[in-house]
Amino acid sequence: MTTSEEQSQGREQERTRVHVFRDDALGDLDAVGLAAAIRRGEVSPAEVARDAAARVRDADARLDAVQVHLDVPAPQGDGGGAFAGVPTLVKDNTDVAGLPTGHGSAAFVPRPARRHAAFTRQLLSTGVTVLGKTRLPEFGFSPTTEFEEGPPVRNPWNTGHSAGGSSGGSAALVAAGAVPVAHANDGGGSIRIPAACCGLVGLKPTRGRTVPNAQGRQLPIDIVVDGLVSRTVRDSAAFLAAAELHHRNPKLPALGLVEGPADRRLRIGLLVDSPNGARTDDATRAAVTETARRLERLGHTVTSVELAVDPRFTEDFLTYWGLLSFLIGATGRTMGAEFDRHRMDGLSRGLRATYVANWRRTPGVLRRLRRTREAYAAAFRGLDVILSPVLAHTTPPLGHLSPSVPYATLIERILAYVAFTPVNNVVGTPSISLPAASTTADGLPVGVMFSGRPGAERTLLELAFELEADQPFPSLKDA
Repeated sequence: MTTSEEQSQGREQERTRVHVFRDDALGDLDAVGLAAAIRRGEVSPAEVARDAAARVRDADARLDAVQVHLDVPAPQGDGGGAFAGVPTLVKDNTDVAGLPTGHGSAAFVPRPARRHAAFTRQLLSTGVTVLGKTRLPEFGFSPTTEFEEGPPVRNPWNTGHSAGGSSGGSAALVAAGAVPVAHANDGGGSIRIPAACCGLVGLKPTRGRTVPNAQGRQLPIDIVVDGLVSRTVRDSAAFLAAAELHHRNPKLPALGLVEGPADRRLRIGLLVDSPNGARTDDATRAAVTETARRLERLGHTVTSVELAVDPRFTEDFLTYWGLLSFLIGATGRTMGAEFDRHRMDGLSRGLRATYVANWRRTPGVLRRLRRTREAYAAAFRGLDVILSPVLAHTTPPLGHLSPSVPYATLIERILAYVAFTPVNNVVGTPSISLPAASTTADGLPVGVMFSGRPGAERTLLELAFELEADQPFPSLKDA
């Protein structure tokens, strides 16, 4: 490659990357560091809110990640909480009093919420300042945040690529440095997928670790759990510890604050090929196997493992996914009087049609999905953690998973991509997406996933701390 070609490529890469890290009240601090600076009086919550709001608007102009901006953000708590004064945003499928909740859909006109959702109250209990709401694909169904009408959410590592979904808006803003943490929730991978796409830490807690999600609580199998995406392991750990002060589930072991690696060496299972048969691409396979080698160097024992779920798991999960779309179509008027299910996007309509064609299978689908916990438990015999990819292939370009793609093609592409994450949602177990040590040849992050037994967030966080200390995660501010 000639010097002029190298310069041209460098300019193109610079043009397609977006970050808003700057020398202001936020600096490049994570949420824990920023909260400490506020407590020491080095910066005020008002300064931080002002500068974060400016960063969010700057990033949003290039990433299209925000659904609702608060015009005059101000500290909303009483000054207490582990994240007192830390700016954040709430995903737009969760109610914030006075703000509309649009669920990423053009099928209705949202009205302002009368009260906070239960998780919003839990999030605010940590002391955060909410700056607005982030965009998601329609009803959180898609692993990319794209729409039939309107711009997609863009990946700050390369604006021609997907930021993931369904918490794509939150992930794009955190990766770009607009805020240190942002709300995310996960019903099939929606915390972990955008974390993998955007080079973040994305911990899906055990079912019930955070307050029950209002939508998930109404389902025959509750697959949805709330959390956040962050740039550092300690932010994810500090959030869960702070959230536990607001809501402690007595059915789960107490978590407390996890502050670093443990001395204990783990028995780790390596799962490279997905339970649904989707092929793992070379870049993802390399990232996972290199992570396994790092773990062995650190003294852990790594052995291959199989996750022998029912061969019908993918088909069953797809039917259950369709049930969710069917239910939304049937009850949508609770969100807005003008709700029109015919205006739902192509993915939502296709999922609904899938369910209508297969609704008689519902009892068997539910029975088999519930039995997945048996296969999951069997895979963990003699193991502490399972290492796998988050996704079967690297972050796709925008358009590849657009809801405008014909449904038959689109669902085939989705199932070839989202091949690892749904099992944890069905079983209700914790798993965490971490950035691999290096990016792909074209500069995109790759996520690796660690899954644990029910209630094993401490083990996952301790291992994540160890990998982060061994080799810091790639960051856009250093790219």
